[in-house]
Amino acid sequence: MNTHRPTNLPWREPALLAKAFCLVLTLSLLTACATPHARRTDVLFWNQSQREANFRAMETQYASNVVRHGVAHPLPTGTPLTPHFADATTLDSYMAEHRVAGVMVLQHGKVRLERYGLGATPSTRWTSFSVAKSFTSTLVGAALRDGSIHSLDDKVTRYIPELAAGAYRDVTVRQLLTMTSGVRWNEDYVDPTSDVAQMYEGARQPGVPLLVSYMSKLPREFAPGERWVYKTGETDLIGILVERATGTSLAAYLSEKVWKPYGMAADAIWLKDGVDGTEAGGSGVSATLGDYARLGQFLLDGGVSNGKPVLADGWLADATHKHADIGVPGRGYGYQWWTYDNGDFAGIGIFGQLLYVDPARELVIVQLAAWPVATNDTQATARAAFVRAVIAGAED
Repeated sequence: MNTHRPTNLPWREPALLAKAFCLVLTLSLLTACATPHARRTDVLFWNQSQREANFRAMETQYASNVVRHGVAHPLPTGTPLTPHFADATTLDSYMAEHRVAGVMVLQHGKVRLERYGLGATPSTRWTSFSVAKSFTSTLVGAALRDGSIHSLDDKVTRYIPELAAGAYRDVTVRQLLTMTSGVRWNEDYVDPTSDVAQMYEGARQPGVPLLVSYMSKLPREFAPGERWVYKTGETDLIGILVERATGTSLAAYLSEKVWKPYGMAADAIWLKDGVDGTEAGGSGVSATLGDYARLGQFLLDGGVSNGKPVLADGWLADATHKHADIGVPGRGYGYQWWTYDNGDFAGIGIFGQLLYVDPARELVIVQLAAWPVATNDTQATARAAFVRAVIAGAED
């Protein structure tokens, strides 16, 4: 099948989409990111002890670039917050049952909740999976301000000319951001002939990322802008577009625009292709719990560092509101952010990762985890209940 519609459950990521992305990440790691020292292990099938060990040390398994940090942006302590669950669940029981490595809640820029599990500490870097999509989106906003990207209405081929002969020749940067390119795509994770299973296969061409070679051959299914279809390959294209436009790696650009000037407290990493060095725009970022929270606060602060705007004027409001209908009432898709009609927005990753921003309450909620499965309704529903519990506690 060509699309996977999210099921109509509030506060959760589409389970099938997350599973599909897990296969994409598996393929990209095994074929593109492996180093001579990496175990060629499918991350989807790591056992629990492997997940808990490797999610905190992905750079020991795969090639990566370092995102350099600056002078730490302070996170002062605020009034302690107790999540108010609707049942007998406590924070301790929730974290233990769902293998949560860390939760942090900021409100008004102050830490109201910080808790660790699975042996993690404030200095532990944890992988984010698809939360990285939202990092890549933010870099587009920075590149727009710089003028490296001229306009969201530019054709993608202005930055990736290798796509000019195929179905992407008429697709804009905006349509790539919203996954409304209209290019045919099969994200069926159980079909070995699907696009998601084949996107990192094939012979390499000198100077051309393997993904670009594959995407350039895809046919058109809908008119550009007509329909939303989840395509992990397009997020990787956005990453390549940013690299081409800025002339630097995603890791270096993230360091220059956000990590150093805003004041992240520790280096992060971004996994890359071990052959050509291309980072995957849709995955591979690892950072500390506090620095994920700082990224949320950076957005709440309007994308401003040291009094200087980092992102294009109006970018945040544009990026975090609904541009595409995903078939779920009250929800939508923005520029690589899952959006809510109440103004909230979130970056969501498999195995329990979450960066949730509630602008009305000036609230940032971060969760890092090693769920026993990539995603299912039980885990996602529990995480949704945790978010609701935090919001209820924040209103005390």
